[in-house]
Amino acid sequence: MKTTTTFRWTAAAAVLLLVAGCASTSRVMLGQARAPIDPAQVQVYSTPPAGSVEIAQLESSSAVGFGTQGQTDAAVARLKRDAAALGANGVILMGVGSSGSPVGMSVGAGSYGSHVGGGLGIGIPTTQRKAAGVAIWVPNPQPVPRLPAQQIPAR
Repeated sequence: MKTTTTFRWTAAAAVLLLVAGCASTSRVMLGQARAPIDPAQVQVYSTPPAGSVEIAQLESSSAVGFGTQGQTDAAVARLKRDAAALGANGVILMGVGSSGSPVGMSVGAGSYGSHVGGGLGIGIPTTQRKAAGVAIWVPNPQPVPRLPAQQIPAR
């Protein structure tokens, strides 16, 4: 019986690891790519800066998870990495959203060999965060002003 339980948990862990790697990006080229740059140099814009040139339309998704801010950050970081690979020094962020996971996860009981187990099955709802943007090249990029973080009063 212990071998069956160990096998089930090992299989469940393998599925979780497999699903965690399900992040993707797609692109449609709109212009000429340039030499790749460091992703840290890519700025995120809400509107196109003057003189910018479109390079590609990008869509990315995070790994499967539970809809956290970390997933959103990962999807946007993937956009920046892919833009940098095309030589873009900016990304116009068009939107961020979520969708249900393409793979459902569940944990439950079953049978193994001549041993039959019964129990409760648990369904785990998961989501992916998706981000869409346009990779651009800006001739003379100006630093994007950052709003100061609001002070949280001490209690």
